[in-house]
Amino acid sequence: MALLTKFQFNIEKPLVQAAIIIASVFVVNIGSLMVISTGLIEVTNRFPWLNAASFMLFFAVLNSIYSITAKSVPHYWGLSMYSFMIVAGVSGLQAWAFSGIPIVDAGSYMWIYVVVTFGYLVFLTIMAILKKVVAFAEKEEWNSPKMRPRG
Repeated sequence: MALLTKFQFNIEKPLVQAAIIIASVFVVNIGSLMVISTGLIEVTNRFPWLNAASFMLFFAVLNSIYSITAKSVPHYWGLSMYSFMIVAGVSGLQAWAFSGIPIVDAGSYMWIYVVVTFGYLVFLTIMAILKKVVAFAEKEEWNSPKMRPRG
């Protein structure tokens, strides 16, 4: 049990999230190679690109949700942007290595990368706005509604 406490990490850090996502992409790609080698089911040669794009979207959602708890939003956003670039780059390189297909030849996955990237920015923006709305609502006093004169 003492060994487990030494290796605790903070999932709220964007670089830790990126490392977990990159490792997950690798594990799923290895798993797909094992499935292909058994011959039980057929896996398309573009599966690594699907895997990379799926985990990028998962990172975008996870990271934007954790941005609500950040004490310093600009600092968190900076780390998050770098982490997303790392996830996109390393996942893309893994997909290229496992499939042998560059992103330009992978069909619509190039556009999926673009959509997920802009979606990530939208998710972060929505969470920042949500955080400001909640902070504003916490400052307001909600004892009784204020009557405004009509006229």
